[in-house]
Amino acid sequence: MSWNPGLEPKCPAADEMDAIETVIVPRARDIGGFAVRRALPAPRRQMVGPFIFFDQMGPAEFLTGQGIDVRPHPHIGLGTVTYLFEGEFQHRDSLGTDQMIHPGAVNWMVAGRGVTHSERTSAATRRGESRLFGIQTWVALPEREEERAASFEHHGADVLPVLDDSGAQIRLIMGRGWGARAPVHTFSEMVYADARLDPGAALPLPDDHEDRGIYVVAGTVEIAGQVFEAGRMMVFRPGDRMSLRAGEGGARLIVLGGETLAGPRYIWWNFVASSRERIEAAKADWAGGDRARFRLPPGDADEYIPLP
Repeated sequence: MSWNPGLEPKCPAADEMDAIETVIVPRARDIGGFAVRRALPAPRRQMVGPFIFFDQMGPAEFLTGQGIDVRPHPHIGLGTVTYLFEGEFQHRDSLGTDQMIHPGAVNWMVAGRGVTHSERTSAATRRGESRLFGIQTWVALPEREEERAASFEHHGADVLPVLDDSGAQIRLIMGRGWGARAPVHTFSEMVYADARLDPGAALPLPDDHEDRGIYVVAGTVEIAGQVFEAGRMMVFRPGDRMSLRAGEGGARLIVLGGETLAGPRYIWWNFVASSRERIEAAKADWAGGDRARFRLPPGDADEYIPLP
């Protein structure tokens, strides 16, 4: 989920190969009764383009009455991207947003100077058994946008571009790629897409983005003679023309990348910033209960996650 319980998240990385700059093997993390597999940030790779955090949520199954309960928590300096393959949950934030998200849709919350939100399984879904499977990632904002006002966008599956050709179906979630552009408003050049490949189908990666990577959600893919299974992230060298092919069982993967940001990014808990001073100020404001900056979400203000 978009709550990061680790102060200095770390994931192991595997070997490098000629065609691939880095292979990242995510590590399982528990965020309070719910397991995620975290690929970014990793020791040898903090970001892929502007993407600074990448979690696979599930697949998880919940019995009647169960679900996820990520209590209100703060963010600065980033945008959270939520995309589901299965299930649903309810997003509430300090802007007054109360939005359900379902498979194929995208939630894009821009924290800017500060926002607070929660994510929970809805009361209606808890009346029966349910599943949850998806990806949540953070996009670091350019320095010029770090102090902007918070905002939220939801786009349904029916408005995101879908490209279908030669056994490859690509839903463009954010940014641009393969000649299409998603309707989500972004602050830097990027590509973020959900690709389904039939057995043996090929997928060329966009070659006009500075950074590019893929995360294998299901099945296997072959790249430059190497086979990679689900739960691996590969980051490619800038400028190389890259294509991959699905294995015998097909594949589903996330494509991500874009332009690198000027200067370093610091990450602590749920805060991302171009300076340590911004993070220290946010820590002090959340710990001190500054509700002008970090107002609790209407309808979900009875509890919150304290500063670690």
